[in-house]
Amino acid sequence: MTWLITGGAGFIGAHVVRAMLAAGERVAVYDDLSTGDPARVPDGVTFVKGSVLDGTLLRRTLSDLGIDGVVHLAAKKQVGESVERPLHYYRENVHGLETLLEAAAGTGVRHFLFSSSAAVYGMPDVDLVTENTPCAPLNPYGETKLAGEWLVRAAGRAHGMTTACLRYFNVAGAADEHLADTGVSNLVPMVFEKLTDGSAPVIFGDDYDTPDGTCVRDFIHVEDIAAAHLAAARALPGREPGSDLTVNVGRGEGVSVREMITLIGEVTGYGPAADPVRAPRRAGDPARVVASADRIRAELGWTARHDARTMVASAWAGWCRRHPEARR
Repeated sequence: MTWLITGGAGFIGAHVVRAMLAAGERVAVYDDLSTGDPARVPDGVTFVKGSVLDGTLLRRTLSDLGIDGVVHLAAKKQVGESVERPLHYYRENVHGLETLLEAAAGTGVRHFLFSSSAAVYGMPDVDLVTENTPCAPLNPYGETKLAGEWLVRAAGRAHGMTTACLRYFNVAGAADEHLADTGVSNLVPMVFEKLTDGSAPVIFGDDYDTPDGTCVRDFIHVEDIAAAHLAAARALPGREPGSDLTVNVGRGEGVSVREMITLIGEVTGYGPAADPVRAPRRAGDPARVVASADRIRAELGWTARHDARTMVASAWAGWCRRHPEARR
């Protein structure tokens, strides 16, 4: 089989590419490089620069490369930006997916794996979020991921493709320093940036109904995310055509924002300098979002292997590679 990985030059996509290559899968990468880095694409892997809105290029790529399955990670993913630019997000994430599915169906692609998000759940008032927890996204980004799941399942049923939707929780870490996340929209790199600048990390709200008053999240290492994609990709050919598998990808363990900042201070050597300052709550931040990982364990035999300290240490190595002045 040959898999096309859209967004394969991005942070998560590059890890998926390497995991699948290491397992002996044949892969090609399709990326518009709006946020991806071509240096992340391994030597010898076919790379096509293109937008998921370009149906002609997609059909030609799928046909010429003999693609059997698609792993679709290409998407816009900044929550705040999605609120400011909803039309852009719906065009890229929903219409782009529609264009890709149309090309896949028209060229005989048999398997389709979709990168979704825990953002589809919104503010669940439960201790553990299961795949049956009602979906109520709070922002256009989450809405586009939920609409994407609907599209994937509908297209799979109509065209006999096996499909899977992976709902990621809070991704962190790196397989090596060259693959680290270069963005600063997630908690771990946001704290790194503050420490490097000599300022205090910020906690948005410390009066939540949680043990230490700060939000609790399920942090998952990007290598574990990649392993989940590999497990799902390998399972799809054995499933019934038109069937779908939707699973959470998380550790099933919560870490509070305050706990994570303290851990970052320990790992980086900044210690007390990492003591946070308090800011008001951000609108729409739920108190606790932690995955139930029972279904993915039962269906795919997958379990997360990395803990929070490993995530922080690997992410810090990548940060220091780009910001050597940060190392202590």
